[in-house]
Amino acid sequence: MALDNADILNIAKLARLQVDASQVDNYASSISSILNLVDSMQQVDTDGIEPLANPLDAQQRLRADQVTASNKRDEYLAIAPKTEAGLFLVPKVIE
Repeated sequence: MALDNADILNIAKLARLQVDASQVDNYASSISSILNLVDSMQQVDTDGIEPLANPLDAQQRLRADQVTASNKRDEYLAIAPKTEAGLFLVPKVIE
């Protein structure tokens, strides 16, 4: 799919981009080559090929999800200046 200068200027106008008139030919050829690449990729037969979530069929090595710290909420609330219903009370900072 080839784009001409009018197409580039129209796209730039719709995108609210300022395009230098001397660069319009370069943009047209660059975008046309990208669109040609996409067209050629669309022609590839992908029937029977399942999409991959990861190009490598490897499993991530993750650590076991184990609790390593105890709940110290009551200890922390006991030393806080003000608490209420298990929450820390702080001075109002936003009007």
